[in-house]
Amino acid sequence: MRSQIKTGADREIVTFYPFRSACPKSVWTELIRKSQSELYFAGYTNYFLWLEQPPLGRTLQRKAEQGCRVRFLVGDPESEVTRRREEIEGVSLTVPTRIKVTLDELQKINGSFEGRLSDEHIAVSVFRFDEQMLVSLHLADLVGHNSPTLHLRRRQDDGLVDGSTTTSRSSGLQPADAVATLTPGPTTTAWPAPADKGAFEQHPTQP
Repeated sequence: MRSQIKTGADREIVTFYPFRSACPKSVWTELIRKSQSELYFAGYTNYFLWLEQPPLGRTLQRKAEQGCRVRFLVGDPESEVTRRREEIEGVSLTVPTRIKVTLDELQKINGSFEGRLSDEHIAVSVFRFDEQMLVSLHLADLVGHNSPTLHLRRRQDDGLVDGSTTTSRSSGLQPADAVATLTPGPTTTAWPAPADKGAFEQHPTQP
């Protein structure tokens, strides 16, 4: 019986997908839907989310209104790291374009979330849903949907989930970061200048 039960660190591995695109859309939908305390999207572009989860903006707004902490770590569209990644991928839909789609979609959300630009998480994408996580490893010139992906569930201290969380936070969002929070109301938002790498600002709209 013991040989059939995971007892080590690998017990946090729910399953493994050879490609991110092999992870069913229904898995993403359920993980987002069931999250109550934390939704953390630390993909470099996060572009695919808006395509594969069409009502994502409304869902995130509702989650935030219900008290769920919603955070985005997004690649800096004008950094040198992004430019080099663009050269490596060499696809028609550029990396900066995919990032800007995410920034545009986030500005449509009339809810509360936190966001930050960074170019330090180029090699790994981490998506956390309360105690579960999807982690994509970007190898060589593979684009995001071709990247191997792990589905993890937290079952112990200092395991794979805690380690992945620490790694992603060291690249951008820290608990103590003074990131802007968007609250419902007549506001527009502007993401920070690339050199800032800080929180985006919040400006009231003019009457």
